[in-house]
Formats: sequence, structure tokens, C-alpha cells
Amino acid sequence: MKKILLLSDTHGHLDDFMLKHINEADEIWHAGDIGHVDWIDTVQKIKPLQAVYGNIDDAKMRTIYPENLFFSCEEIKVFITHIGGYPKKYPARLHQIFKGEKIDLFICGHSHILKVMYDHDYQFLHMNPGAIGVSGFHQVRTMLKFEVQGKEIKNLCVIEKNR
Repeated sequence: MKKILLLSDTHGHLDDFMLKHINEADEIWHAGDIGHVDWIDTVQKIKPLQAVYGNIDDAKMRTIYPENLFFSCEEIKVFITHIGGYPKKYPARLHQIFKGEKIDLFICGHSHILKVMYDHDYQFLHMNPGAIGVSGFHQVRTMLKFEVQGKEIKNLCVIEKNR
């Protein structure tokens, strides 16, 4: 079993609230708009990090992390990209990926809007953790934590903090 902390749109922000939850997780997954390399360096000293770059991330960040990331956690096939939309509203480039790859969990960020929903068309769970950084229009900062055990995603919890 792995305890996952899923976040997005940090925009370089890291505080004690986030660090508390980072320390409690086994792995950190980041859905883009990380902000800068210092953020990565700090987090990677604490926990393993799976991440993609986002639209605000600079050229250096884009050499470190990919636009699209596929990996397995336990028996779950995961796909992360920053700009991903949501069921029935995916960008065209993703439909080709979804038709060619069998995934169990699709993760994106960008919108700063937390969503967790099942996509019945492609038969996977879709997650967007919202935004945990302080930049943007959102009034509540959000992250997701959950456990992966075998083929199950369980104990999903929304973590919120007022700005």
C-alpha cells in the first residue's frame, strides 16, 4: 500500500501546512505549474516525486519533467498531464492518448478547480486536486490524499486551507 499526496499549481509556494502532509505521504504526485526548481529540490529531499511541467513552468523545468507522464503504482496505471480538462471536455490531443493507452487513473491540474469523477466513456478515475499554491483566483487551497493498494484507490480525502 502507498499513501499518495496529489497536488497541483503550487506556483513555487511551499509552507508548513503543505510540508506536514508531504511528510505523511509515501509519494508526492504533482500535476504541473510547480513554479521553480527550489520547490522540487526541497520536496525531493523529503519524499519521492512524480511530476509534469505546467504552462507557467520555464524551459529548465521542462527539461526536468515531461508534459505527459505514465507510470504504475501498485497495480494502477497512472497518466498525469497539466492541461487535461475533465470528462466530456478533454482537449483533442488527449482523446488519442486515451484511445491508445489503457489507464486506471487520469490526473491533471491547471483549472485550480478540484474535481474527482469517474469517466464512464474511457473507464478511468479522473482527479484534479485543484490548487495548493497562493497564486490564482481560488479562495480555498486544495490537495488530495489517498491510498493505492493493488488495483484499489481508497481513503480519498480532500485537504483544504483558506488562503
